[in-house]
Amino acid sequence: MEFELEGVPGIIKAELILNKGFGDILFKINNKEYDLKLLKSSGSNFEFILGNSFYQVKILHSEGTKYSLDVDGITLEVKKHSKLTEIIEKSRSKSLINQENNVSSQIPGRVVKISVSQGSGVKKGDPIMILESMKMQVAIKAHKDGTLKEIKAKEGSIIARNDVVAVIE
Repeated sequence: MEFELEGVPGIIKAELILNKGFGDILFKINNKEYDLKLLKSSGSNFEFILGNSFYQVKILHSEGTKYSLDVDGITLEVKKHSKLTEIIEKSRSKSLINQENNVSSQIPGRVVKISVSQGSGVKKGDPIMILESMKMQVAIKAHKDGTLKEIKAKEGSIIARNDVVAVIE
């Protein structure tokens, strides 16, 4: 993908080369490779290590191909290059669900039990499903009150870290 960064001349070319799993990602930015370690991803907040530096990023606002980001307290305006607008809009139409409604798994594992059914009401902290990981069972809980709109996993299925497993409205 190509980006324009406010205050930086020219276009920045960024490409995901390899998702190594467990938050380890290899990127190429302007023909130089970088290892990124994703530590936390929830809604519009991200924490990661790039090179030897720790970063906290929050998406403040997004409109079309333009994003306003807070990177360690500094606001940046990022615009995806216009050639990619069509691709971005297609990917957005596939993901009609607001990210803040997504319930994500913080660990990889196998779904051993789904505790609620689609359409049922949930309260913040209610268990939605139970995962088994490394011979331990861990509950994935609702992060807010609402109605369970969609369950995206089935009992017995394998879930990766950060996979969306349910949607609460």
